[in-house]
Amino acid sequence: MPSSRTTTPFTRTRPSEMRVSAARREAIPAWARIFWSRSPFVLGLLSSFFVMRRVDKPWGHEIIWAETDRYVAKLLHIVAGHKLSRQYHERKDETFYVQAGEMDLEVGDKAELRTLRMRSGDAFHCAPRTVHRMIAITDVDVFEASTPELDDVVRLEDVYGREGTSRP
Repeated sequence: MPSSRTTTPFTRTRPSEMRVSAARREAIPAWARIFWSRSPFVLGLLSSFFVMRRVDKPWGHEIIWAETDRYVAKLLHIVAGHKLSRQYHERKDETFYVQAGEMDLEVGDKAELRTLRMRSGDAFHCAPRTVHRMIAITDVDVFEASTPELDDVVRLEDVYGREGTSRP
């Protein structure tokens, strides 16, 4: 039986960061702002919820949307024509899933280098110590699920001057 009420989907996009206007912030008494910002109860509640964060990179950005002591989940957005470092990880184990776009995934060291063309729906498991690099053919969005060692990166080659570092 059809509904007598018609609904329209909400299509407005949400800003990347929610901000409180100065007027609204000033409407809350100073004592209340200080109490709630320093309350151990509130801090305990906030620490139990993970806040997504965006990390800007020279090749695009990544959104870390889940992080625990057992896994991390990210969305990498790589701008067409850009590439990540040729790198490997000592402990980090990761799997890539191409959500949208197209990229080349270089796997192996220079002697055994192979290039995989990856399109929407393709996935690849990257075990620790596997040398790899992503190169965007078009703007590409890649989901990455990995173990939580975010700083475990050995950069062998980098076009953005980050070679030999673990800088973002």
